[in-house]
Amino acid sequence: MADIRITGRMVNFTRLTFDTNDHNAIRQQLTQMLQETASHGTLVIIDSTVEQELIALIQLLISLDLQPMGVIDGILSDEARAIQFPILPADNRPLQRIKATKEQVVEAEIEPAQTQDAAEVAAKPARVISHVTSYHDEILRTGQCLVQDHGDIILNAGINSGSEVIASGNIHIYGSARGRVIAGAGGNSAGRIFCHSLEAELVSIAGTYCVADDIPQHVLKKSVHIYLNDHQELVFEVLEF
Repeated sequence: MADIRITGRMVNFTRLTFDTNDHNAIRQQLTQMLQETASHGTLVIIDSTVEQELIALIQLLISLDLQPMGVIDGILSDEARAIQFPILPADNRPLQRIKATKEQVVEAEIEPAQTQDAAEVAAKPARVISHVTSYHDEILRTGQCLVQDHGDIILNAGINSGSEVIASGNIHIYGSARGRVIAGAGGNSAGRIFCHSLEAELVSIAGTYCVADDIPQHVLKKSVHIYLNDHQELVFEVLEF
C-alpha cells in the first residue's frame, strides 16, 4: 500500500499588493484593515509593484497574524528564490473584478472574553464586526469576477461560463450558474450555495471543491442547495418547489 496519497482541495488566499516599501506605513494600514475585517490567520500571497526587503516583509506579516504563502512572479522573484520561498505564476488573463449593484452592511458588537480580572475585561472594548450582503442585478459575464470577503452574495441573474463569484459566506444565484461558484472562502464551512440551475464549471465551499465532470448528473440544470456535511464532503440537494 502506498504511503502517499494525492487528494484535491482548493485553498483560498488573499492577495496583498504593495505599492510602497515603507514597512511602518504597511504595518499601520494593515493593522487598521485587520481590525475592521477580523481576518487574522488569513493565508496571503505577496505581490509588489516596488522593490521590497522580502524577509522583513514576511516577518511583518507574520507579526500581524497573517500567513504568507508565496510571492507573485515578478519584482520579488529573485529574493524569493534566494530564500527558497514559493513563487506563483503571474496572471495571464486576470478576471475583471466588478462592483456589486448595491451592498447592505450590518454591524454587530462582539464582547471580549470574560476573565477573572475585571480590569482586563474593562480595558478591552467590544469589537465591532461587519457582515456585508452584496446584491447584483446583472448577469455576471465571461471574464468578470464578483467578490465579497465579509459576507454573502445574492445574484438576481445568472453567471456565464468563464466568470467567478466568491463569498466568505453564502451565495444565492437566481438564474443559471455556469461559471465558478466559491462560497465559504477563507474556511467558513457553514457557507452554502443556492442556485436555480446548476451548470457550473466548479463549485467550492471552504476549499472543498467539485469540478463540472464530477457534479452528480441528477442535479444538473436543477435548482440545487449545496453544503458541507459533518465529514466535510459536498452535498448536492435538489430543491423541490
